[in-house]
Amino acid sequence: MASLLHRLTQTTFRHHRLVLLSWLVVIGLVIGLYAGKGSQLNDEFTIPGTESQTALDTLSRELPAQAGTSAQIVFEAPPGARITNPTYQKAVEAALAKAKNAPQVTAVIDPYKVGVISRDGRTALAQVQYTATQAQLDSKSLPALQRTTGPAKAAGLTAHVGGSAYDSTGNSSDFSEALGVIVAFVILLIAFGSLLAAGMPLISALSGIAVAVVGLYLVSNVATVSSTAPQVALMIGLAVGIDYSVFVVSRYRAELAKGLEPGAAIGIAGATAGSAVVFAGLTVFIALASLTVVRIPFITVMGLGAAVMVAVAVTVALTFLPAVLGLAGHRLVPKPESRIARREQPGAPAVMGERWARTITRRPLVTVAAIVVGLLVLAIPVLDLQLALADNSTAPSGSTQRLTYDTVTEEFGPGFNGPLTLLIATDKPADRASATEKVTAAVSRMPGVVAVTPPQFGRDGVTAAVSVIPTGGPHDGSTRDLVSAIRDDEHGLDASTSAHVSVTGLTAVMIDVSDRLSSSLLPFVALVVGLALLLLLIVFRSVVVPIKAALGFLLSIAATLGAVVAVFQWGWLGSVFGTGVNAPVLSFLPIVLIAVLFGLAMDYEVFMVSRIREAFVDSGDPAAAVIQGGHHATRIVTAAALIMFSVFASFASTPDSTVKTIAFGLALGVAIDAFVIRMTFVPAVLALLGHRSWWLPAWLGRILPNVDIEGAQVRQGPAEDSGGSLRAA
Repeated sequence: MASLLHRLTQTTFRHHRLVLLSWLVVIGLVIGLYAGKGSQLNDEFTIPGTESQTALDTLSRELPAQAGTSAQIVFEAPPGARITNPTYQKAVEAALAKAKNAPQVTAVIDPYKVGVISRDGRTALAQVQYTATQAQLDSKSLPALQRTTGPAKAAGLTAHVGGSAYDSTGNSSDFSEALGVIVAFVILLIAFGSLLAAGMPLISALSGIAVAVVGLYLVSNVATVSSTAPQVALMIGLAVGIDYSVFVVSRYRAELAKGLEPGAAIGIAGATAGSAVVFAGLTVFIALASLTVVRIPFITVMGLGAAVMVAVAVTVALTFLPAVLGLAGHRLVPKPESRIARREQPGAPAVMGERWARTITRRPLVTVAAIVVGLLVLAIPVLDLQLALADNSTAPSGSTQRLTYDTVTEEFGPGFNGPLTLLIATDKPADRASATEKVTAAVSRMPGVVAVTPPQFGRDGVTAAVSVIPTGGPHDGSTRDLVSAIRDDEHGLDASTSAHVSVTGLTAVMIDVSDRLSSSLLPFVALVVGLALLLLLIVFRSVVVPIKAALGFLLSIAATLGAVVAVFQWGWLGSVFGTGVNAPVLSFLPIVLIAVLFGLAMDYEVFMVSRIREAFVDSGDPAAAVIQGGHHATRIVTAAALIMFSVFASFASTPDSTVKTIAFGLALGVAIDAFVIRMTFVPAVLALLGHRSWWLPAWLGRILPNVDIEGAQVRQGPAEDSGGSLRAA
């Protein structure tokens, strides 16, 4: 591996003009295709094979109006007045008449006719039905519906429009991405002390993003890609793209500071830092691609999109970046009086990373114990973890969908925000009416049911659908229990009516997604951790290192999820983070956090431990190797972690609750894993175990391939064609 990357980076360095031109052609082609094709992002949840999805597919064929999304219009009279006042009723009905003619609307249910009036008489709730799903709605449909409330507002009523036709997100701003890039540049400038060197990782990362993220938008024209997927790919692309380039550039400049010519220095950087980048990237790729085991299309695409982003970032760091360095030539050679030059000289004074390593290795057992106890305390809230998909209860405060949700909950009850749809299927058309009547009556008597609407009959003659209003909201346990009771046929619905009853609708779909995610979590963790442990075993030829890496990750992910529960579920520091409401944690957050953070944790594991092992291979002294590794690796790992933290944290300011929660978890997880686990826990464990840290059974050593991630063969041999590389620069 090291020899291959040594040759690859020297070749791209030498032929930098051709390589850069090729990359520019690829970038231009992708952007050109996007300009012509655009994108078709789709936030619709589908979970093939579940009861709710199968029933929803049937409704789409036989009862399109029931399968489409719906909106709610809440009309509220002034304090002390009643919505049934003739003047107000006339204004409401005028607004509803306009709503019937709004784009894509198929039906409007008049609250006066069905009696959906609040107990105090001040509020009326109208239902607007669309044949299209939320993802299929035209961008102008909902704004047009909002404008239909004009007559009601002119009469002095308050009117809000919401419902499942709206999503729970806000409009993300490009400021998040720009802020992350600006902070990253400042950190790089401090770390490298050179404007040119600081710009190299940014140029590389942005080039990779241009290919991968824009490519993901193109893929949305032929596959289901949610609006969250490109943002997750962008976050990860910025973070790993900059980090991987930082490790290559820092090693390159370190070799230049030792007196090597640029051509030889890039070969050493490729063989050492490049090898670490490949294996770190492979670990992240495995973790993200393994999201396919969840068997939920939008999560599969999110994982594969982010995995491709990582693969592009690795490719950029090993081809595009060396070519840019070749174009820079001698301009990146550190000046003799610079910090990096002094640090690489024999007998250089101890740097902060080395002093930190000496401190924690003096009392390694105390260090390990303190970290374990501290992180377990931080993880305590995870015991109360509640999972659900985002709905309008987590929409930005003040948004029309959030105002509607809160008003409906207060005036009518939480169940009106999460109705269930029952699909009733009979064998014979003659049995449909009686079966539907019996099911409606039986369900009406069930605990947790407020009301059941009149049936709608399908055009096939054997199906019917009714809406069930539960007492609890979409996230409440009572609603989940009601769904389970109907599906388990506790009241003998199928037997007594000779009909098959299925539960569907947005609330049921959300429950099925959460169940699918919960059942997939253990297989996913086993697959990711198992493959990563095998990879680390091969890379470091040690039994202890991969086990320690996995245990450290479990501590960091538990602490991260504990903090997420405290902030987003319990509402701690809600005003600081803009959570605004106590709500369950996103059901797919744990599995996404595990995938991304495990991959990124292994990034730092590979980068940190590879420098320690490199020093151990050279000296044979495990204690000295930990300190020497801290001397070389801590500064760059710190810069890389700060960059990742800054990129993720910048996205936490978005009004999109999904992206906000993911960004918060990733930012905190990176900080805990990099600074507490990889730069403190890992060196302490290696110092505590000494030579045993690098123990490998002889029989296993004969089986495992030797990948030489430290580049020992290349570093011990003569530099290849340094003169030619220099002339090419």
